[in-house]
Amino acid sequence: MKNLALLLLSIVLFSCNTKAQSKKGADLFPITKTEAEWKETLSPQEYYILREKGTERPFSSEFNKNHNKGTYICAACDTPLFKSEYKFDSGSGWPSFDREIKGNVEFSTDNDLLYTRTEEHCASCGGHLGHVFNDGPANTTGLRHCINGAALKFIPIKTMDEK
Repeated sequence: MKNLALLLLSIVLFSCNTKAQSKKGADLFPITKTEAEWKETLSPQEYYILREKGTERPFSSEFNKNHNKGTYICAACDTPLFKSEYKFDSGSGWPSFDREIKGNVEFSTDNDLLYTRTEEHCASCGGHLGHVFNDGPANTTGLRHCINGAALKFIPIKTMDEK
């Protein structure tokens, strides 16, 4: 029993990767910074999510109930990631989208919870965004991009009244 516990602990320790960029190598993303530089430019919560693959508490993001038109961009590097028309209320507690802006989001395999998930990263800086699941709206893509709101910023579309 003790040997089994040691084996499981070893697997967890060696399979968990806490650096979002190191899955592909920091030099493979167009925007790279040292961890110290990321810490200077990101809030503690943004750093935890984008650089350490953290997860915010469900229902804590201001973007859950954001129904304004615009574009969601990476909080680390301002790369456009999702359009407001892709957003839907999944009830999961995290902002959800049925598709990404093609070419701006990359995907990798995540086994950190001892089962396989598809992880999403910003294609420009490698920041961890969340995960994608196959339980989204059947009438569109069937996908649910479950995204940490702290990994995002929102750029609203200005209406004629605002100009």
